[in-house]
Amino acid sequence: MTGLGRAAALARAICEVPAPPFAEERRAAYLSELWCSAGLSPSLDATGNLLAEVTGGTGPRVVLAAHLDTVFGEDTDVTVREAGGRWHAPGLGDNSSSLAVLTALAEEIAAGEPTPRPRLLLAATVGEEGLGDLRGAKALVRELSHDIDAFVAVDGHLGGVIDRALGSVRFEAEYRGPGGHSWGDRGTPSAVHAIGEAIHALTRVDLPRSPASSLNVGIVRGGTGVNAIAETASCVVDVRSVEQSELLRLAGEAERRVRSIARRHGLEVRLTRVGERQAASVENESLAAAAERALRSVGVGPRRAASSTDANAAMVAGVPALCFGVYRGGDAHRKSEWIEPESLELGLAALRALLRELSAW
Repeated sequence: MTGLGRAAALARAICEVPAPPFAEERRAAYLSELWCSAGLSPSLDATGNLLAEVTGGTGPRVVLAAHLDTVFGEDTDVTVREAGGRWHAPGLGDNSSSLAVLTALAEEIAAGEPTPRPRLLLAATVGEEGLGDLRGAKALVRELSHDIDAFVAVDGHLGGVIDRALGSVRFEAEYRGPGGHSWGDRGTPSAVHAIGEAIHALTRVDLPRSPASSLNVGIVRGGTGVNAIAETASCVVDVRSVEQSELLRLAGEAERRVRSIARRHGLEVRLTRVGERQAASVENESLAAAAERALRSVGVGPRRAASSTDANAAMVAGVPALCFGVYRGGDAHRKSEWIEPESLELGLAALRALLRELSAW
């Protein structure tokens, strides 16, 4: 296979260091070694983010951030396999490839390239995925929002320019009742029956075409045995929208339906918010235009979109921000995830071009 370079080798190596949700320490330590070898002096902040100031550069101060964590648990096999010109492994694209491109860039800077470039802070963040709720990016922005001019999350597919923050509300709904024997206590309300009805009711929530919105039940738990009336059952709900007012309306409607079903079944219900990311936009047109020029300069057509990334935290704080994709691949958040390894060199070239644009931004 032709076209492979340092970034592809780094992606393979990084992917094979597990980084499950809330357990990113091993990967952070490995990135720290790589960045030290590149001449940086990385350190961990109180949240677990790996940070490294880059000497030199002119113009604005820019954060380049790529998240450490994946959606996969500790027991997932993350060995990279090659087949049909593609590389396959859980988390290989999201976000090992982005970390690899960021690290390859750090190595180039240590060697005197690319120039010109803005003043840079490199960040490998924790808690971007799932119930991590952007804890790393939120902490970083709280600490630095007064001292940065732009925030670029390095994440996603090549050509992607995420210039709007998709919001989400996540809550766990848990039903509780007396439970009992499926025959001897027949007629006693079942938490599992109620959770099933609640999930059906949630799928009937009317989602608008505009603003774009979604609702998903991603986790269901409950019951102890086939002949037991369930004492407890729960589900975790994810509501999303590109508009904050619509997000709050839909989340409120979802919670109302869950409570209504609890009353009908005569069960207790507990609703717990487990994540919240605000929908937001910020004055970032010139930043997005710079990203588009950078992509076109390397022959890649840009695509603007809204999504939920580390850049959300900066947008909510009013910092110009976007997310910039640097690889080609597919099946993100699936064990069948794959990348085109040669695309990372193109992604690295696009990131170089973005730095040139931002040096005079």
